[in-house]
Amino acid sequence: MKPKIIIILGPTGVGKSEVAIEVALEVGGEIINADSQQVYRTMDIGTGKPAPEQRQKVRHYLIDIVDPDEEFNAALFRQRALKSIEEICSRGRNVILCGGTGLYIRALTHGLFIGPSKDPGIRNRIGQEVKEKGLGSLYQRLQEADPDAASSIHPNDRQRIIRALEVFAVTGKGMSQWQREHGFKENPFESLKIGLNREREELYDLINRRCEEMVSHGLADEVRGLVDRGYSLDLKPLQSVGYRHIGLYLSGAVSLEDALSLMKRDTRHLAKRQLTWFRSDKEVRWFHPERERGEILEAVKGFLD
Repeated sequence: MKPKIIIILGPTGVGKSEVAIEVALEVGGEIINADSQQVYRTMDIGTGKPAPEQRQKVRHYLIDIVDPDEEFNAALFRQRALKSIEEICSRGRNVILCGGTGLYIRALTHGLFIGPSKDPGIRNRIGQEVKEKGLGSLYQRLQEADPDAASSIHPNDRQRIIRALEVFAVTGKGMSQWQREHGFKENPFESLKIGLNREREELYDLINRRCEEMVSHGLADEVRGLVDRGYSLDLKPLQSVGYRHIGLYLSGAVSLEDALSLMKRDTRHLAKRQLTWFRSDKEVRWFHPERERGEILEAVKGFLD
């Protein structure tokens, strides 16, 4: 029999951690983080990690496992998550995967597309173009060459933009086409996908208030502390939503008020992209995290039984 895993997914700020913890307490579960930012140590406020008291209630995995300047990606996540699942199952506990990074969830449940071999010459040439023309110019080129791939890549994600352009240059075929042909047909688990969502106005209001709370709880001090420890604001984790905006404030490019406004806007945009990704997955069963909490617990217990 395939191991059973419960997956709680949805956009940023929707309330995934609270639901996952309640489910875990109800069914004897332990939680594996599937948020690409919460893996980083010393990045706590801006990543919205579960509070220490929440993590004392339920055991969590894959939080605070690498430093901000260490490499981490979907392949490494899959490797670590598989080991965590094995450990949880060996103790007779139930596995709950919780997060909003769709690529990580897909890598675990349906395998990972590695793609054609890298070409150092082309990669270096594209990297030089980034320096000369800026990342925005290359993202625009990717939108023209492979719009489907571009729609799933953030305009600031240098690594994935370069990789997608490299694949297109090497093979003449877009990354999105390669992925469709791969099909992500691996299926090592029996999974229940619980999607959490709210009405747009409600979700956006929560996101706005969450951004304000992050700033009032010391996000600027957290970013300043990372810089003082020698971490560059150009690191990929520090170019994520929230950290990038506070970095602009600390460098004097914008006021704190403007940084917060941009942070709210870009967090809402992130939530919209996450929902677009998850809505394409027909296996997801959607619930309101509060009004339908009873239905969520019922679905989980029915799945486990």
